[in-house]
Amino acid sequence: MAQPYLLGVRLEGRRVLVVGAGTVSSRRVPDLLAAGALVEVVAPEVDDALQRLADAGALVLHRRPFAPEDLLRPAPAWLVLTATGTVDAEVAAAAEETRVWCLRADDAAASPLHRPAVARGADGSPAEGIVVAVSGDADPRRAVAVRDAVLAGLDSGVLPVRRRRTGAGGRPGKVWLVGAGPGDAGLISVRGRALLAAADVVVTDRLGTAEHLASLSPEVEVVDVGKSPGRHGTIQDRIHEVLVEHALAGRQVVRLKGGDPFVLGRGGEEVEHCLAHGVEVEVVPGITSAVSVPAAAGIPVTHRGVSTSFVVASGHAGAAGLGSLLQVTDATVVLLMAVGHLEEICTALVAAGRPPGTAAAVVERGWTPEQRTTHATLGELAAAASARGVTNPAVVVIGDVAAVPLTRRTGTSGPSRG
Repeated sequence: MAQPYLLGVRLEGRRVLVVGAGTVSSRRVPDLLAAGALVEVVAPEVDDALQRLADAGALVLHRRPFAPEDLLRPAPAWLVLTATGTVDAEVAAAAEETRVWCLRADDAAASPLHRPAVARGADGSPAEGIVVAVSGDADPRRAVAVRDAVLAGLDSGVLPVRRRRTGAGGRPGKVWLVGAGPGDAGLISVRGRALLAAADVVVTDRLGTAEHLASLSPEVEVVDVGKSPGRHGTIQDRIHEVLVEHALAGRQVVRLKGGDPFVLGRGGEEVEHCLAHGVEVEVVPGITSAVSVPAAAGIPVTHRGVSTSFVVASGHAGAAGLGSLLQVTDATVVLLMAVGHLEEICTALVAAGRPPGTAAAVVERGWTPEQRTTHATLGELAAAASARGVTNPAVVVIGDVAAVPLTRRTGTSGPSRG
């Protein structure tokens, strides 16, 4: 048998006849209505779903058996669907004689039309507007299995869903703040990965994003806005300008941020700036390094019988920037960007009441092949880190959880170098 010639048919304002009003027709009629077809149903018995549509005026219902004249009155039908289980062959023969395309539900081999399994990109997703039809060579279950796999690819960003025309379909630009996670490409969310696959522009941080950038199409514009000490303010202003400029030009913009956009990432400022300039923005959370980097080294930030709470703070301003957190002695303290002020911070914590023998650790370059962990007591941590040449990016953990005897060297899924 020759392979079918696949077409997308526009049915808006065109008469479509449905013969039979059972389960199959109930599944297919809503799609016809969504396509704008003028649907008429002919059947002696009608199920509740189609009756409700008829009562609402969505379709015309004739409660009687099929007659060949139904194909031509009140106007010729463009398409007929038959799903009666009894007179489908009769309907198909009449359709053939009047040259009306007929889709039979009872016998795929005898039907001149095959309805493919259809995967549609969800509204609001990166794959919005994509429709994929799968023909299974008259094997509907085979087609459905392939369709479901395609749909998973559309949703996850595995398939290339990026629009090739900026502002295609008249869509305005938009900004997504996407958390890239701690640095391992497998730790980004499914939605984040899909948005990257659909982006026109990626505005990226210096940390935690390299593996994600390597997978982008060469057509995607990458804007590196990585910060370094002393240059945060100027660069942040420019980040705001870049996001708005590209979005107002109709581009789909992903602001790719290491960790989570709202955990010491200034994501809130970027959201405010976009909204103030009329740009739609959405935040896609990421796995924060404050929790995931200690986990990569086998350090739980909370552990039953040891610590039931933790606090996260930036150490870039030293002890003065921690304020009242210095007095917190019953929770795990997790510090980001603290290596440059580690000695000052450790001294201040001890002075505020933390015992110098409290367990502590610094985890460098978490979730990368270069991950390294330095263990020491609070009183000795700064000296130990200096002796080992500890550098950023690193996460500091202070609290007895750093000494929990987990199988941290072998029991985590990420790197575990000591």
